[in-house]
Amino acid sequence: MGPLRRPLAKPPPNLLPGALILSSTTDAFSHPHDEVRTLIRQLFRLSPENLKPTVDMKSAFFELTFNVMMRMIAGKRYYGENVTDLGEARRFQAIINDSRSGTGVNLVDFLPIVRWLGFNGTEKRLMALQEKRDKFMQELIQGHRKISSDAAASSGEKKRTIIEILLSLHQTEPDYYTDESIRNLMLAGTDTSAGTMEWAMSLLLNNPQVLKKAQTEIDDRVGRDRLIDESDLLELSYLHCIINETLRIQPAAPLLIPHESSQDCTVAGYHIPRGTMLLVNLWAIQNDPNIWEDPRKFKPERFEGLEGTRDGFKLMPFGSGRRGCPGESLAMRVVGLALGSLIQCFDWERVGVEMVDMTEGTGPGLAKCRQRPTMVNLLSQI
Repeated sequence: MGPLRRPLAKPPPNLLPGALILSSTTDAFSHPHDEVRTLIRQLFRLSPENLKPTVDMKSAFFELTFNVMMRMIAGKRYYGENVTDLGEARRFQAIINDSRSGTGVNLVDFLPIVRWLGFNGTEKRLMALQEKRDKFMQELIQGHRKISSDAAASSGEKKRTIIEILLSLHQTEPDYYTDESIRNLMLAGTDTSAGTMEWAMSLLLNNPQVLKKAQTEIDDRVGRDRLIDESDLLELSYLHCIINETLRIQPAAPLLIPHESSQDCTVAGYHIPRGTMLLVNLWAIQNDPNIWEDPRKFKPERFEGLEGTRDGFKLMPFGSGRRGCPGESLAMRVVGLALGSLIQCFDWERVGVEMVDMTEGTGPGLAKCRQRPTMVNLLSQI
C-alpha cells in the first residue's frame, strides 16, 4: 500500500467514482446514452441501404469511451461532433496519444540496477507527460472552481460533473477530496472499456452464430420499434454472457494493476521481500484448462444461469476485494449499451475471408457493417 493510500485506507463511500456518479447525479447515464446514439447515427450515415462500408471500430470505440468519461468528469467532449473548443480538444488528443504510445514495459521496474546505468529514459518521459496531464486537468478544475464560486452556482442547483461534485465535497473533507485525486480521473477506465468492446467485436466477427443469437435475443426482448436503453440491459442475459466471455478470454488488464508488498511475507513457499512489485497473471487464471473447459473457445453459453456472479476467483476481470476496480458497474453498463446497440442496428462481417487476428495488441480494427433492413425506418429518425 503506497503512502497516499495509507491515510485513505477507509475512504468515505462517495469517494468511489462509481458511487459518486450513481448517488449524486440522477442523469449521469445520459452521457453514455447520448454518445452511443451519436455513434449509431454516424454509422447509419456511413452505411447507405444495401451497402457495406468498412468501419474503423478501434477509433470509434476509443472516441466513444473518452467522450463518455470526459463529459462525466468535466462536461466536455473532445472527439467528433459538437466540440466547443477545438484548441483545447487538440491539446487533449495530443496528451492522450502520447499517453497511449508511452505505455509498455519499463526495464527499470524489473532490473532496478539499470537505473544507475542511465536506462531511465522511460521514467523521465512519463514524468514529463504526467506534468502535461496534470496541467491540463488543473486548468479544468480551476475553471469549475471559478464557476462554483459564483452566486448562481451555489443556489442548490444539481451538480452536473464529477469535478463539481468533488469540489463541493472538498469543502467538508479536504483531506480526501484533493485536486490531485481529481486530476487522476483523466484516464480512468477508458482504454480498458474500449479494448473490451474491440475484443467483443473481434469474437463476434469470428463467431457469426453468436452474433445472430444475440440479435435474436434483442429483437425478442426489445423489439424493432425502439433502440436499446439502459433499462433493457438486465433483460439481455445472453448479451451479458458475451461480455463476460470476452472479459474471460481477453481481460482488459491481463496482469491487473501492479501491487506492492507492504511487508515481508511467504507465498506458496516463496519469500517475497517488503516493497516487491506483485503482478497477478489474470490471463493464465481465466484461460486455465484445469478450471475452464476448452478455455480458448468462445462460448458465451458457459455463463448462462450465472448472471451477476463471478464464481469465486475464477473470473475477476476487474480485480477483487478492496483493490477491485471502482468503475466496474459503469464499465459494464457502457459496454453493454454500446455493444447491444451495434448488434441491434447493424449486420457485421469481417473485411476479408480470414478470421480476425486475436493476437494481443491487434484487435478487429476494421469491420463491414450494413443497416439491418428491419431497423432502417427507426435509424432514419435518430
